[in-house]
Order: sequence, then C-alpha cells, then structure tokens
Amino acid sequence: MQQHNNIPLSDFIEYPHDEMLEKAKENYENIKRRHSIRSFSDRPVPKEIIETCLKAAATAPSGANHQPWHFVAIHSADIKKQIRIEAENLERSFYEGRAGEEWLDALKPLGTDASKPYLESAPWLIAIFSQKKGGIHAEDKNQNYYVHESVGIATGFLIQALHHSGLVTLTHTPKPMSFLTKICNRNPDNERAYMLLIAGYPADDATVPDHALVKKDLSEVASFI
Repeated sequence: MQQHNNIPLSDFIEYPHDEMLEKAKENYENIKRRHSIRSFSDRPVPKEIIETCLKAAATAPSGANHQPWHFVAIHSADIKKQIRIEAENLERSFYEGRAGEEWLDALKPLGTDASKPYLESAPWLIAIFSQKKGGIHAEDKNQNYYVHESVGIATGFLIQALHHSGLVTLTHTPKPMSFLTKICNRNPDNERAYMLLIAGYPADDATVPDHALVKKDLSEVASFI
C-alpha cells in the first residue's frame, strides 16, 4: 500500500467459530422477519431512534470515503401531505399505462396501486439523496466516486438499522423523483433523489403478500467456487 496516515485497528472483535456461527444464524433469523409493509400506524416514533439509525447508515463504506449521501428525515404533516400528493400524481400515470403491461402484471401479486396513504400516516419519511460532488468534509466540492453503489450500501445499512430497532419500513421509488428535491429544499445541481424510505410501526391490520414471502434458494442466488 502507499504511504498514508493511519491508526491501528483496535475495535475488531474476534469470536470463536461456534459463536460466529451462532451470531450469523441469529442475524439471519432476525433479518428474515423484515417485510415491506404498506399499512402503517400513526404511532409516534421518537426522533432519537431515527437519528441513531441514520448514524448507523452514515458509517457505510463509500467511494474514497466521500460519503455522497444526504438523508432528510421528514416528520412534518404538511410536508408529508405534499409528498403524498406529488407521489400519487405520478403513480396514477404509472398504473394507467406508463409502466407497461409486463411491469404491471409483475406487481399484481403484491396488490399495489396508486393510493399511498402511508405517506401521511407513517410517523417518518426519509428522503435519501445522492451527491455528485462533495468529499470527506461537508464544505468540499470534489468529484464523488461510485455514488450509486455507495448510497445503495448506506440505504441497506439504514433499512437494517430501522428493522433492528423494532420498526418496519417500505422502500418507495416514484419516478421521476425530482419533486422530492424541491419539497426537501435540496440543491438540484448537485443532488438527486435516490429513494424514499417509509418508517414506523405496522398498523394493527398490516399484512404481508404471499408473493413477497417467496425467496429464492441459496443455490439460486449464490455460488461457491
């Protein structure tokens, strides 16, 4: 490696093999209970829980450690209403034909439609933005690298953190998402809306589509060579 400033790795914890396997199994059993939920309760979720989950997401690896992301945690009822109006306008055109027959057929087993009441009922929406330029300091204006990959990893960290804390989530990607940039008052020249994450408690009558429970076997998604 090239010369660079560094410190010794001091916070790695090594576990005996049996304990490692047990931890891996525990994590699997926990994460397989994560489901995309479309019926959210309006029960409040304390801000500090969302803050702590965002801190976890911000530890994700990124290209050159530039951390090319920004999270807007939305609790305001007025802003959530604005987002619902804009999102449903797009979704109506999507379900009325813009998506194409094949895409709409693929969605039928999930029961989705243009109505998105959870955008108002859920206590928190988290708008995730990717940044073209930035750096290791907030004021930096350097080129960012592997932006899509980096923000995707951070989003995965966030979903896992929210699930681990006892909340349910839904990923929502209306297209185009430029309305989020305007509503959240972000810089359209440098930032692009990446995803909208809904977070909160499930409604008492929340369900999971049978279709969503079908997961490919490990042999179909992984190879060992």
